[in-house]
Amino acid sequence: MDEYFEALANIHRRRLLVALLEHNPQQDDVTTPEDVHEGEKSLEVLQKELYHSHLPRLEEAGFIRWNRDTHEVVKGPRFDEIRPLLELMRDHADELPDDWP
Repeated sequence: MDEYFEALANIHRRRLLVALLEHNPQQDDVTTPEDVHEGEKSLEVLQKELYHSHLPRLEEAGFIRWNRDTHEVVKGPRFDEIRPLLELMRDHADELPDDWP
């Protein structure tokens, strides 16, 4: 459980993982979804954080697969393990604090 909560501890990782709920990796490749960026930081700063911290962390955990050359992000081999938490957050977003999309 700690690994799941660590992955979800950052708002940008949460947004990315929740955005992947709606995409089928066999049908859709997802570049960094637009809703991952909500204006809290400049897009340039966020892109650097995603590239150097968030995406590697999620990839290492197996929740995503990330192609650094094409910047495509798809569900990883362990995505279904974290799916119930993501669905819970998505389905109850109106009951959670504003920074828990």
